[in-house]
Amino acid sequence: MRHFIFFILIFASTLVYGKDASPNEKPENFFELSANSLTGKKINFSTYRGKVVLVVNTASQCGFTPQLKGLEEMYKKYASRGFIVLGFPSNDFKQEKGDNTEVQKFAEKEFGVTFPLFDKLPVSGKDKQPVYQFLTEKKPGLLFKDVSWNFEKFLVNRKGEVIERWSSITKPSSSSIINAVEKALEEPL
Repeated sequence: MRHFIFFILIFASTLVYGKDASPNEKPENFFELSANSLTGKKINFSTYRGKVVLVVNTASQCGFTPQLKGLEEMYKKYASRGFIVLGFPSNDFKQEKGDNTEVQKFAEKEFGVTFPLFDKLPVSGKDKQPVYQFLTEKKPGLLFKDVSWNFEKFLVNRKGEVIERWSSITKPSSSSIINAVEKALEEPL
């Protein structure tokens, strides 16, 4: 009987979601994901479809926190060409003690951040949020699959593919990141 019920559920999901859908299906494209903003509003990443996206896990009390300034400068420089930075605060490394409101106020006041920031959630370990499950599956690190520190960066092209990953020590102004972003911006959809 349980097998029959499972079959009916799969069949019903196929009718509702499409022929290949399943309740446990993993997204193949970054733009299929969503996350809650710091204010609690659900943001479907389909709104970023066609943009080049730099995803960064952030923390307010980290030695790399000044990178927020460079990320904001990059965002402003390339936004008109279809570029966006998405920040994901996390306390995985015990350097983001504030709640969502405090995180937002700090980023705006200290570094003038205007790019979107999302709900403070884990980016590593067994409880990591779906966005980071996707990113680390598509682009595992050299030594570890998981994010190993604050301010790791993932670059997503206009097609929703994760094409690059950088460690925390790579500054937003590095030639490696700038060249990859510019190349991705030049690629057609």
